[in-house]
Amino acid sequence: MKKANTVFVSKTYKLTRGAAPLSYMLPTRNSKSFPLLYFDEDKGQNRALRYARNQNSPFEDEQDGNAIVEPVIFEDGFLTVDRTNQVLQQFLHHHPLNFKAFVEVNNEKDAREEMEALDLEVDALVEARSLSLSELENVCRVAFGKNTDKMTSAEMKRDVLVFAKSNPSEFLGVFKDPELMYNSNVQRFFDEGFLTTRKNNSEIWFSTPQNKKKMLTIPFGVETTQAAASFLKSDDGIEALKMLESLIEE
Repeated sequence: MKKANTVFVSKTYKLTRGAAPLSYMLPTRNSKSFPLLYFDEDKGQNRALRYARNQNSPFEDEQDGNAIVEPVIFEDGFLTVDRTNQVLQQFLHHHPLNFKAFVEVNNEKDAREEMEALDLEVDALVEARSLSLSELENVCRVAFGKNTDKMTSAEMKRDVLVFAKSNPSEFLGVFKDPELMYNSNVQRFFDEGFLTTRKNNSEIWFSTPQNKKKMLTIPFGVETTQAAASFLKSDDGIEALKMLESLIEE
């Protein structure tokens, strides 16, 4: 079988930082101040990198004593490497700053990722526009922690649409969460004053006509409604949940 010929192509690289400097010089040789090492899985060892265009390898241990080290400079955030300079392409591929300070430009991949992001945004907006009033209320309570009694339907729809457009993945996660109704009810317990917090939001207390007792101490690092939701679903809290649900249904 005839072996397929390798096709060499020119490649372009770009800096990953948002505001690229006019000129950026990449480290091109191993030093104490900047160890330029690549871990070779096949050999099980770290190998020093050095860019020298007059050599056939980016690894020092494969270069001769006549290596002429050259600078590698990104201009306006970009660097184009001709197909004839395979040593530099290999050097950049193995460089420890690859995917950190710079990446190879891949227009097809970038377009595909942009399309996926746009599709996700469209899906989120379609779902947001189809929400019923009760679903809008649930999303507003869970996503924003807002008391929907003080919001008009237009305000809720606007906020949810903005949320879906700005954070489509997060919106779909909230909307498709099977616990959405339950978490909305927990937020409503606080909105309607049946649950309150005390001692700098470190404790949750009942505040119903029949119950003024402490419900729980909020664990460190746990959000208030999350702590209440976990307790009310437990064996110790199930009766309290039934009581609170009966109050918001009245």
